[in-house]
Amino acid sequence: MTGGPALRRIARLRVPLGFTAAGLALWLARPTSASLALGLLIMASGEALRIWASGHIDKGREITTSGPYRYTRHPLYLGSAVLGLGFAVASRSWVVAALVIVYLGLTLFAAIRTEEATLDERFAGAYSRYRGSRLPPSGRRFSLARVWENREHRAVIGFVIAGLLLLVRTR
Repeated sequence: MTGGPALRRIARLRVPLGFTAAGLALWLARPTSASLALGLLIMASGEALRIWASGHIDKGREITTSGPYRYTRHPLYLGSAVLGLGFAVASRSWVVAALVIVYLGLTLFAAIRTEEATLDERFAGAYSRYRGSRLPPSGRRFSLARVWENREHRAVIGFVIAGLLLLVRTR
């Protein structure tokens, strides 16, 4: 079981829903120079976490326990949440902040639930052991090639475009 059909559907639609939410959020954003500077700093830290995680994960082939996976089970999603927080701060809009919270809360919950169930099925309970902190950290080193293979450059491009669009909207 992978979290039920509704959660699977939400998890699959998180990227197109994200583009829709981002478009609405950009339209509602009212950034100032100060909110943009602070928001971009927060967003950059979220993207840095995502890059670190992407340089360690071998998606779908194993349970990753190196890098940020030693400290949190979902560093890619945590990085996305930090990116969303930064976007909300940069936008200087309570409506955008609420939109970010609803979007990330719904889609990340769905993605995490379905992903955890899928990993536990695929690896015969190894994910449950990892979740219980019973797997030792691997010695895998960070790899830029793995970051590229995991297509994290797309998130970097999205971060840059979002920052530029917010800059255009700055008052």
